[in-house]
Amino acid sequence: MPITIDRKIVGYEVAKPEDKKPAEAAPVKEERATAKVIRMTEQVKRPEGYEALEGSTYKIKTPLDDHAMYVTINDIILNPGTEHEQRRPFEIFINSKNMDHFQWIVALTRLMSAVFRKGGDVTFLSEELQAVFDPKGGYFKPGGKFMPSIIAEIGAVIEHHLQKIGLMEKEQLSEQQQLLLDQKRAEAEASSQKKNPAESLTKIQAAEGEDSGYPASATLCHKCHTKAVVVMDNCATCLSCGYSKCG
Repeated sequence: MPITIDRKIVGYEVAKPEDKKPAEAAPVKEERATAKVIRMTEQVKRPEGYEALEGSTYKIKTPLDDHAMYVTINDIILNPGTEHEQRRPFEIFINSKNMDHFQWIVALTRLMSAVFRKGGDVTFLSEELQAVFDPKGGYFKPGGKFMPSIIAEIGAVIEHHLQKIGLMEKEQLSEQQQLLLDQKRAEAEASSQKKNPAESLTKIQAAEGEDSGYPASATLCHKCHTKAVVVMDNCATCLSCGYSKCG
């Protein structure tokens, strides 16, 4: 397209490629300055001032250590006073006199607290922790429940707390299943007393240092990890969770 010059030319300048770069880069800088961080979930902050969070403290005492662990989980209430009110874990602290565990305890609590504050589904934490096994072997808790590691018991504490505040549902046996298990337990105790007429079931458990409420001949259940499996009528049945190989 022709251009008509209607004025007198008093000077000129040759345009160079270098002169165009600042002009082209300017809009990019402006876009970067106005960019915003997009979060997938709502960011939850701790209450300011002296407002306290409600929580619970649980004691973990293992036969592997002389000192107990105390696990404290603090909760925050979202949407208080509304129909959408919900209680969620916000932070976790673990304290113990045993300094051998100090490093991994600090790392674990910081990571779990960060996951709690992120929001979303945090129930996977208990499942992942309970799947950790100690290469040196686990231990039995009072009651006959087997714990594969200290980490697994911390996961069990978190599961119990999440069930307590309503984020997880506790598996419960039906009334008929409970009656059947009570009947099998009574039969197993009667059979054990017949085989050991000089010693009652209570004396046998006291000699072994156990007070689980299950027969002394019970074996470990691979589902609930409790020493409560008895064989009745050629069928292995767990008196704790009701698991049976016979269906």
